[in-house]
Amino acid sequence: MTERNLVSIVDDDEYVREALPDLLRSFGIDAKPFSSADEFLASTSLDRTGCLVLDVNMPGMTGPELQRELTRRRCAIPIVFITANADEDLGPKLIRRGASAFLKKPFSEAVLIGAVNDALASDRNLL
Repeated sequence: MTERNLVSIVDDDEYVREALPDLLRSFGIDAKPFSSADEFLASTSLDRTGCLVLDVNMPGMTGPELQRELTRRRCAIPIVFITANADEDLGPKLIRRGASAFLKKPFSEAVLIGAVNDALASDRNLL
């Protein structure tokens, strides 16, 4: 079985795709960025992903739509949702659907690292 120690970051914002992997790597966490849900789904990283940091609002397939697609495929990857703008009900709804965390931008490094570490730990418990 492949060890799932990769954090995949799916966000259409180029700044986020550059900054978050660098941040995670500075904490010793392997990270890989993707510009869209489709790019992530087509990648060879899917089987190695132990945590998905996922933007809510993206062109094409949205974060919640990717969450549903992963569920449909029976691909249990802990998800840390991130968003700059969402209604009050969305976070609890995504958590009920199985997300590990829901973070509103701007969030601190400590909050993100904590959420990612918690998600990676929960993934190891699933294996």
